[in-house]
Amino acid sequence: MKPNAHIAFVSPRFAAGATLGGAETLLRKLAEHAAERGCRVTFLATCAENHFTWENSIPAGSKMIGDLEVVYFPVDSNRNTGDFLRAQQAISAGKPVSIEEEKLWMKNSVHSRAMYDHLKKEGEKYDAVITGPYLFGITYAVSRIWPRKTLLVPCLHDEAFAYLQIMRTMFEETAGCLFNSEPEKFLAQKIFGIPEARCRVVGMGMDDFECSPTEFARRHKIDVPYLLYSGRREPLKGTPLLLDYVNAFRLRTGRNIMLILTGSGDFQRPPELEGHIFDAGFVSEREKHDAMAGALAFCHPSVNESFGIVLLESWLAGTPGLVHARSEVLKYQCQKSGGGLWFKSYPEFEEELLLLLDNPALREKMGAAGRKYVQETYSWEKVGQRFFEGLDSLVRNI
Repeated sequence: MKPNAHIAFVSPRFAAGATLGGAETLLRKLAEHAAERGCRVTFLATCAENHFTWENSIPAGSKMIGDLEVVYFPVDSNRNTGDFLRAQQAISAGKPVSIEEEKLWMKNSVHSRAMYDHLKKEGEKYDAVITGPYLFGITYAVSRIWPRKTLLVPCLHDEAFAYLQIMRTMFEETAGCLFNSEPEKFLAQKIFGIPEARCRVVGMGMDDFECSPTEFARRHKIDVPYLLYSGRREPLKGTPLLLDYVNAFRLRTGRNIMLILTGSGDFQRPPELEGHIFDAGFVSEREKHDAMAGALAFCHPSVNESFGIVLLESWLAGTPGLVHARSEVLKYQCQKSGGGLWFKSYPEFEEELLLLLDNPALREKMGAAGRKYVQETYSWEKVGQRFFEGLDSLVRNI
């Protein structure tokens, strides 16, 4: 990498101090690390914070946030959300769609003409353009402007959208991909046939933290073992399944456990769980980490993950993971680390949760193994080395 390389990171959202999704967090952390290593970094994002309405709520323009020059651009107002949702529902349901319908869906995704004009006019000054996640119109459009120096951070899942022809074009024509995990890379190679030479596994550096295994329970007067979930509450993240499984576990086994949730989103509570579920909502990072440290296990029921930041955080807190086996990434991380168990069905969930309940020494051993895995694999030193080696090998003249 040449001295003072100028890198543009592009993401649909960047909100200082706001809680965003894992993909936005990943891109921001990589950008901050690149700036710390001496790169000049410009972060391009839209003026939107809400990923449902895409309302322009942040003033357009440039501002310094830490070491990053962040430039906000307005979201285009002319998208046809009706056409977008109809196409999206058909694709999501696995119905066959024509290339014209794919293009209609992409056309009416989230876009920013002002951002694209900036890249067309000013893009020569950037040595590399790093953008993601793969599903957004902004990512697709940006990748078409300077494809030979654009790297995707796709956050790819095994879902219907990944198999669209329009996606194959994007993955084939950009300079390469920076993946979060080996399973994500394998999935991209299976779907798109990307050669190994254009693939790098990077991930995100994880900062260690202090936490207390007793403080969260003391503060909230919790005196029974609890299972923890942190993140968005929605079907794609598996929270309805988790609620059903915890309810069934209590009814079938008679064991008194609670389910604690941190994060956002409405959810339907089974009546039988009343008094046995605690929705902490948005909490500080310290309180989230304390909740992780005191948990019986951290349960990640999502099947669509490319990294699983909260699982890695729970391991840093010394807590074992319990994940859905259909998530190749989360299962892979549990296998590699020895820090977690995985379930395909309710009977396996019940058996594994009983095992963790009745074996505190096993919980401690698995939590310690997970912590060691994160420290050795996802230190910023290791991630930074993989990131810059990827830049040097995938983008010419950087």
